[in-house]
Amino acid sequence: MQLRPVPDPVRPGQESVWDYPRPPRVERVHKRAQIDFGGVRIADTDDVVRVLETSHPPVYYLPIVAFGDALTLGEGASFCEFKGGARYFDVHGGGGAVAVRAAWNYPHPMPGYEILDDRVAVYAGEMDRCILGGEVVEPQPGGFYGGWVTKDLAGPFKGVPGSMGW
Repeated sequence: MQLRPVPDPVRPGQESVWDYPRPPRVERVHKRAQIDFGGVRIADTDDVVRVLETSHPPVYYLPIVAFGDALTLGEGASFCEFKGGARYFDVHGGGGAVAVRAAWNYPHPMPGYEILDDRVAVYAGEMDRCILGGEVVEPQPGGFYGGWVTKDLAGPFKGVPGSMGW
């Protein structure tokens, strides 16, 4: 059994991902989110919610309509014990760019997560850039998780080598 790591020090203006709850909490965010892919902006909205879960950077969900025609239903599905069944989308950008299964949503979220209905999250590492409140975000380490790392977070973050048991 792997022990919980020692949380990084929290600097002024930061929050620790180790203070996030399990089961996860969903909350509205008062920041603009913008996503660029294939050299074009594919989403731009201030209607943003985030999911906070212990050891993870927040995952940001935007209204599906904010993506216009940049999403097509992709292959596969997954299941979260808290949020329910997820489906995946292929993301389309400028110049014919396609990122396969680079976005997901919960078409029928479980009780307590209804606000995620008709919202989509994207893997920041698959996009040209994701911007939150004017800050270009870093993708959550590891490639499997979809959190967005910003300067107002203290880790360490799930996804780094050796963190599977956190």
